[in-house]
Amino acid sequence: MDDAGHFPVLTQFVVEILAPVAKGSMIDCTVGLGGHAEALLEATGAALLVGIDLDESNLLKTKERLARFGSRVRLFEANFADIGEVMAQADLQQADVVLADLGVSSTQLDQGERGFSFQVDGPLDMRMRREGPSAADLVNHMDEKRLADIIFQFGEERCSRRIARAIVERRKAGRIERTGELADLVRSAIPGGGAREAIHPATRTFQALRIAVNRELESLQRLLDVLPRLLSVGGRAAIISFHSLEDRLVKQAFAAASQAGTCRLVTRKPLVATPEEVRRNPRSRSAKLRVMERIG
Repeated sequence: MDDAGHFPVLTQFVVEILAPVAKGSMIDCTVGLGGHAEALLEATGAALLVGIDLDESNLLKTKERLARFGSRVRLFEANFADIGEVMAQADLQQADVVLADLGVSSTQLDQGERGFSFQVDGPLDMRMRREGPSAADLVNHMDEKRLADIIFQFGEERCSRRIARAIVERRKAGRIERTGELADLVRSAIPGGGAREAIHPATRTFQALRIAVNRELESLQRLLDVLPRLLSVGGRAAIISFHSLEDRLVKQAFAAASQAGTCRLVTRKPLVATPEEVRRNPRSRSAKLRVMERIG
């Protein structure tokens, strides 16, 4: 369990599948609060773990959490899309294990000032690192068509045009600055206020904006493009995704590596959380784990 009751997802599967092949080096591309990293370090004898994260506050907590492993841990503040550069800094040519948990960390969701969630009202930000345009910049300056396209493509939101139109009309009266304000606006734009929805009606719009702000799918694709050649022979790559856009990219990339004869699929179908884990950690409900192994 992570700080303040936050659980890393699918940890049992991650350890069972990855620990046996971790002879020399492991890379946790999204080390977060160190939950998966700690479990892997405990399950392996002497393997080095390189942890990557864009969030400096996460890295500070993880450094403290993993301090007992000493020189076995090296942490880097970076985008996992730049894994090649990080490996060069760590003096690694290949790795036995590469893990990426693509979910936004619970700490980020729960901090209202980060602006990731409408559950806690805060400034409409959503940036993993405080640089570049924020969600508020997109919402207040992007033209209606482009905004609708982002909400549809990255959020798979059927009411994207209604929502974009409502945003453009609302911002004529002034900037939209708060997560709660945007969530209410989205709800009002959806017929019936999304009353029949199993999830909050703003969920898909917030997902879309977060993906756009952080260029998440672009970063994921860059990681997937280099993964096969970064693995040692017998090494494994594991990726945990949380929505269909991510999972589709992972599935396609792993299938292409398998067809090319460089890797084999360890998981023919994605592994998902057990009912017990879902009860303990509802955020694991949508998690899917896919694994491939380098063979040549």
